Amino acid sequence: MIQFRIQPDSEIPASTQLFNQLRFAIASRQYPPAYKLPSTRALAMQTGLHRNTISKVYRQLEEDGFVESLAGSGIYVRAQGHEGGSRLQSPILTQHPEASKVLQQALDELLGQGYSLSQAREIFLAEIDWRLRCSARVLVASPTQDMGVGELMAYELEEELEIPVQIVAIDELAAVLDKTTSATVVTSRYFINDVEAIAAPKAIRVIPLDIYDYNKEINLLKNLPKDNCVGIVSLSSGIGRQAEVILHGLRGDELLVMTTQPKDNYKMQAIVKRAEVIICDQACYATVQAAVQAASEDIIRPPKLIKVDNYIGANSINLLKRELGLG
Repeated sequence: MIQFRIQPDSEIPASTQLFNQLRFAIASRQYPPAYKLPSTRALAMQTGLHRNTISKVYRQLEEDGFVESLAGSGIYVRAQGHEGGSRLQSPILTQHPEASKVLQQALDELLGQGYSLSQAREIFLAEIDWRLRCSARVLVASPTQDMGVGELMAYELEEELEIPVQIVAIDELAAVLDKTTSATVVTSRYFINDVEAIAAPKAIRVIPLDIYDYNKEINLLKNLPKDNCVGIVSLSSGIGRQAEVILHGLRGDELLVMTTQPKDNYKMQAIVKRAEVIICDQACYATVQAAVQAASEDIIRPPKLIKVDNYIGANSINLLKRELGLG
């Protein structure tokens, strides 16, 4: 059972602390789709918050599309994006229903004989499939105020999928989709609702990416001695902000937390010289190493560097490979 902790003397309102922790649990799949959230009574006993405050947080989660309330049953995490099971049929198939019926029957027969969907696709569309592959577009959507998280997702996807991806600000996504007839949009589960609202009317599929749960790193930080300084270096400014909130909820003022993006040389140097532990993205690791090396003459004891395995959950990477026919 996940333990939620509220820091009563924090400048961050208690309801915001709980909201952020619940949203992190959903985005990291610690609370997967269809998971029933704890009752307000149970959460009140765990956090010390009033049940009315918890109800307010649950209503906000529901308004933002992360959960849904079922009368007489409870509050459940919503399935989102492609995992919701909705099917958007191609306009060309809608225009030619007989051809669509023939195609579906043929596919069902092949699948019934043991062929995979990818193999059936190759059998039917051997030559044009190649051309489609060459022109396929994978778009990574991220908020305008934190394009760094898009860069981080793109970095990991290109490493794993070995195909180019395009980063698009959510504010500009509609204009980009107006100029394409085929694309797959991927985004962090944090931003799925905003992205779906833009892509669904255009019959463009959206695949939500689960984020890594950071359990290994969180457990390490739980056991650090008091007054240690922790550096967080990420391409995403949003990850830095979330880390501060979560660490403050776990340890209060026991740890000094410093965050930066790799392009901020001043903050990077300050972290390298002050922190006992530095946690960073894969994409930032080489930059952090270089900064530590450059400051080696000024450091009595080099910080311990921890490279996070990934930002995107491994299951999401595997799902995306299957969806794109790459695995």
